[in-house]
Amino acid sequence: MQRYEVHFADDTPPFQLRDFQPPALAPRQVAVAIKAVSLNYRDLLVSRNTYFCPIENGLVPCSDGAGEVIAVGEEVKDLRVGDRVASLFFPHWQAGQADAQAISGALGAEGPGVLTPHFVTEASGLIRIPDSLSFEEAATLPCAALTAWHALFEAGPLKPGQTVLLQGTGGVSIFALQFAKAAGAKVIITSSSDEKLAQALQLGADHGINYRRTPEWQDEALRLTGGHGVDVVVEVGGPGTLERSLLSVRTGGRIAYIGVLTGLAGAANPMMLIPRLAAIHGIFVGSRQMFADMLQAIAEKHIRPVIDRQFGFDEVPAALAHMERGAHFGKIVIQVS
Repeated sequence: MQRYEVHFADDTPPFQLRDFQPPALAPRQVAVAIKAVSLNYRDLLVSRNTYFCPIENGLVPCSDGAGEVIAVGEEVKDLRVGDRVASLFFPHWQAGQADAQAISGALGAEGPGVLTPHFVTEASGLIRIPDSLSFEEAATLPCAALTAWHALFEAGPLKPGQTVLLQGTGGVSIFALQFAKAAGAKVIITSSSDEKLAQALQLGADHGINYRRTPEWQDEALRLTGGHGVDVVVEVGGPGTLERSLLSVRTGGRIAYIGVLTGLAGAANPMMLIPRLAAIHGIFVGSRQMFADMLQAIAEKHIRPVIDRQFGFDEVPAALAHMERGAHFGKIVIQVS
């Protein structure tokens, strides 16, 4: 049996197929036959060893997977063979406010990930998925979808009629678009591609801004809101876009700060928060309880994850290259078995 492991060397891809022997199960562990894995921008950072924590050789990458339970430890009560499950990005964050323990052991960076046909974890690190979702669709949920859900509904409840500003058309932004529209909000979305903006409008976005043609996109966001500003910004760009986000948010609005797509360098003047009485919330995926609430909403609102492209298990380097080009709309999925 083979799985992907991270091995950093000058002349080889960082994610390499290596032979492994599945371990025996501990009493509270579960073995899952992973069927599909989705990529996140985080996985690119792991492949470059530029993530927030150092990456050790031999780590199994990727946090987002879905599959079928094939064995359970003797003390496992909540899962059984044949259950369809998805991984939890933070296996220890079950509910409530996070602490250092809750966000330790994140899959695919601090702890072993899911880019393997045979994944073993504590039962508490898995969640059942509805039959209405394919394994490929469910694999897109653990990081990007839950991050979008947390940003819109947990950091501060999004209300019908409010306006959300989204940056780009990657996984988090597209899930945020779907969730926001299902909640009755208005959506302004940015992209450098008119084709992607057209796709976003078809999904329900109210306005699209091409930031290549309109680099001062915060001014356009203000114009589109009658000068008031948006209620929520889902900030995935990071330091390079934060100042424009601060200029586009309304008085009393909030910024859900998520990503580093523009890199780690850059600065915004925090004094801009004061006249707007605005808040910045750091968003780092979410808990098992948030995941359960999100799954209920997905089922009730009949939301289907947007998959840009699927790759085979032997095509992981090509899938990473596709993500690095930034050509995707929605999620990139790897079929494992």
